[in-house]
This record gives sequence, structure tokens and C-alpha cells, in this order.
Amino acid sequence: MSFPSKDERNSCWNSRDEYWKCLDENASRKDVPDPCLELRKLYETKCPSTWIKYFDRRHKYLKFKDKMEKEGYEPIETLK
Repeated sequence: MSFPSKDERNSCWNSRDEYWKCLDENASRKDVPDPCLELRKLYETKCPSTWIKYFDRRHKYLKFKDKMEKEGYEPIETLK
């Protein structure tokens, strides 16, 4: 696989951003099985699989980091 062109990279990043936006807007919705499924499919067609893997991990990390900054954390009790 060759490296994506500038237009292909922009297309990938735009589809990723739209997908992430949908995930964030629908995070609390449980009434729809997967409202972002079509955006996920588009994201997967526009981006190389290695990028998808990286972006998915990055999104989870950013959500975790945001939660820790807002809510803090409870230390794990150590066994004595």
C-alpha cells in the first residue's frame, strides 16, 4: 500500500472527525443500536487500517483522559 495523497489524508481525517462527532453526540443514547454505523463504514473505506487502529485507540484514550480530568479517580486499594 502506498502512502495516501494529501486529498486522501484529508478525506480520511474528515471521515474520522465526523465519526468521532457522532460517537460523542450519541454516547448516552441506548435507543438506537448504532446511530454511527454508516459513518464508521465510510471512515473504514477512507482510512488505511493501521490508521483506523491508531485513531480508535486515540479516541478511547482522549475520552479516558477527559473523564479523569473532570471526575478524578479513586485509587485502587492495595492488598496488605
